[in-house]
Amino acid sequence: MKLDILVMAAHPDDAELACSGTIRKQLALGKKVGIVDFTRGELGTRGTPEIRLAESAAATEILGIQVRENIGLADGFFVNDQASQLKLIEVIRAYQPDIVLANALEDRHPDHGKGAQLAIDACFLSGLRKIETSRNGEKQTEWRPKQVFHYIQDRYLEPDFVVDITEQWPTKEAAIRAFRSQFFDPNSSEPASYISSPEFLHFIEARAREMGHKIGVTYGEGFQTQKTIAIQDLSILA
Repeated sequence: MKLDILVMAAHPDDAELACSGTIRKQLALGKKVGIVDFTRGELGTRGTPEIRLAESAAATEILGIQVRENIGLADGFFVNDQASQLKLIEVIRAYQPDIVLANALEDRHPDHGKGAQLAIDACFLSGLRKIETSRNGEKQTEWRPKQVFHYIQDRYLEPDFVVDITEQWPTKEAAIRAFRSQFFDPNSSEPASYISSPEFLHFIEARAREMGHKIGVTYGEGFQTQKTIAIQDLSILA
């Protein structure tokens, strides 16, 4: 299946927290969208890899994306090396996305910055025909996405562009809450974490409102790009 957009995420729930409104908006426009999670989030304070996998499946159903994979890198300890790059290249070549949405270029969690650079490098290397990969016993052909954009996560980063997700906000909120083990639950007996307080979900909404305010709408999601965007028709910016 060829995808229009492939979202790369260091952890299950990164995509939901940072860009699920954009995902839903693109799906409504008829685009095919998938997610590849790098790790199972096994170092998270709350939950287990098995619980997070089930929660990820629930969020996937809420979002309505075409495909979701997990390449099983080590949470907290994955590195941007040949082995990790080849795993990601295989996914890129399998789905041939035109656009990749990747982790924040820098953030509170070190996996996010590492995930961003892994995405950048794998997207470039995936276009080199002399790098050989295969899937299900079939040799893959080279493929390089046209654009790699980075969603903004915990730390505030000035966006290069903002997507209006006002209509998609209820679905984004539902997809986030699908990760029940991770976020505020007054009945949970697990240890408190940075993201388990009620204030954290208020922050997520405040960030979306802040990004929306920048473009004169209620809710938005911001993105950064390292590559200058070419424009042929100025009217698409209106």
